[in-house]
This record gives sequence, structure tokens and C-alpha cells, in this order.
Amino acid sequence: MVHLAVHLPREAKYAGPVALRWMYPIERALGRYKSYVKNKARPEGSITEAYIINESLSFCSLYLDSIETKFNCVEGNDDGGQRVGGLSVFSQNVRPFGKAQIELSQQEIDIACWYVLNNCDEVQEYLE
Repeated sequence: MVHLAVHLPREAKYAGPVALRWMYPIERALGRYKSYVKNKARPEGSITEAYIINESLSFCSLYLDSIETKFNCVEGNDDGGQRVGGLSVFSQNVRPFGKAQIELSQQEIDIACWYVLNNCDEVQEYLE
């Protein structure tokens, strides 16, 4: 395991952050599909069938409003705080703490203004 630490900095220099190229999510999904295998003689058929079923159920659950699915359940970060901001871009529940002092560069301010102007429903009527 010590030997791995020798190669990590070089790999980070070559390919950038490891999160952009790790295989963990893919290996995790393949492990889940592997558990669906019923016919050991032809596992690829069972894995394909499991993938199609999973994609079909995910697609269908996007349109089920009366049933709680992973797409319409309550947010995990909803801590019961108050709604901050009147614009739709900033409409999320937050519980502020402390007094934040942030210094933004002119480029960051321009990017924030661009984001609000292009993603806020209330501003779209004035842009047209």
C-alpha cells in the first residue's frame, strides 16, 4: 500500500484529479447488475435485462406524481429553514448561520449576473 503513494502524485500530474477518471461508480453498478444474474451459463443476458429494467423504471418513475420515487422525494438537505430570496434561481430552503463576508472579483460578479439573467424566469420577460 505504501508503494501506491509513490505513484499517485505522478498520476495526478498526468491525468488530473482522480474523480474525473475513477471507475468506482461503474464498478458499483456492475456489481449491482452482477447480483441480478440468474443464468450462470449466459450472464450477459441477465445483466442486459437488469439494465433495461432499471432504465425503464427510472424513466417511468419520472412521471409518477402520486407515488414517492427517488426523483420526487423530499430533499435530503431540507432542514426546515426559511425560504431565502424572491427569485426562482435562489428558491431553496436554507438555515443561515453566522455572518458571511465574501469578496468577489469583478469576473465572478459578471458570471453571477450572467447566471441570474439567463436562468431566472422572472427576468425572461424583460430580456425579450
